[in-house]
Formats: sequence, C-alpha cells, structure tokens
Amino acid sequence: MRFVIASALLASAAIATPALAQDAPASAPEGKEFQGFKILAVTGIDRVTSSIQNETGLTYGGVVGYDVQSGNAVFGVEGEIDGSTAKDCANNVIAAGDRVCVKAGRDLYAGVRAGVVVGNKALLYVKGGYANGRITGTYTAGGVTTKDSGNSDGWRVGTGVELPVAKNMLVRAEYRYTNYSDTDLARHQGVIGFGVKF
Repeated sequence: MRFVIASALLASAAIATPALAQDAPASAPEGKEFQGFKILAVTGIDRVTSSIQNETGLTYGGVVGYDVQSGNAVFGVEGEIDGSTAKDCANNVIAAGDRVCVKAGRDLYAGVRAGVVVGNKALLYVKGGYANGRITGTYTAGGVTTKDSGNSDGWRVGTGVELPVAKNMLVRAEYRYTNYSDTDLARHQGVIGFGVKF
C-alpha cells in the first residue's frame, strides 16, 4: 500500500510541475513535440520482492531513447541502466557473530514504447522489453568477507506520462513492473524523470 501511495505522489508531482507550459516547446515542429533523441535522469522508489523477503530502496539511473511521432501516435525505443539502494542484512545466520547481506545491484533494460498525445500536449504511453538484474550477496564471519553476484534475465512492462516543460526539456512519471523469469525475484518501481530532447 505504501508503494502505491508513493507512486501516486510521484506521478502527481510530475504532472503538477509549475513549469509545464500550455504550448509545446518552441523548437519542436508542429505535430512532432515528442519526436527525437532523448536523454533522461530518473529516480524513484524500488521495491524488490521475493517469496521470502520484500525490501524497498531508492532507484537511480539514466535513460536514452528515440521516438517517432505520426499525428498523435508515438513509437520509440529505449535503453536504461539503474542502480538501487534496496538491501537486506541479517546477523547470526550460520554461526554466532556472522553477517549476511543481499543487495539489489545494477539493472539493465532495453525495450519499446507506444503512446498517444492527449489533452494539453501530454504523452500517455505503455512500454515493455528485456531486463537483466544483478543481486550481490556478502557473507562476513571471523573478520573475513566473501562476496558473490549473480545476474537474472527477465522482462519489464510499464506505463507513464511524459510532458514537454520548456525548450527541449521534458519530464515524465512512470510505473513499471519487472519479473526475473529464472528466479522468484520481481520489482515494482515508481519513478520520475527529467531530461532533454535533441
């Protein structure tokens, strides 16, 4: 429930940004406000879930993409790399005085998106594609720490809203769900992004 509320707040913050103009950026050709190459920084809530434990942290990263616009329809491709602060540690797991920590590592995404421009120049979109996440574990006992990492392939789907806020500037709010098919790990993320369009 906390995740749903936080995601709604993130979306509301992006939509209510005072800089959102009534008109499209002056440099965008008429009817092509969302077309072009984009770079964004994103951050938000990252909730990593499994059959054993759920942990919430902060996600942060960057997105590159390119969109083509035809009328009110927008189609594009995106790539993203993120980090996360989601982490869980426990003491006295195997032996007295030991410590085990499991941390969500970097997350890669490559996929496509499709959307429609509605209302006051807002792009509503859905997205989907391939994801690859890393989990890192450390075990400390007797002053010695060992570390191991593993990567998991999966898929991601999401939905969001994107708006031009100034000349060549944009903001977006997005929810996405990622499932790592070869494990029982999944993640729910609510993010906001700020970027530039070329």
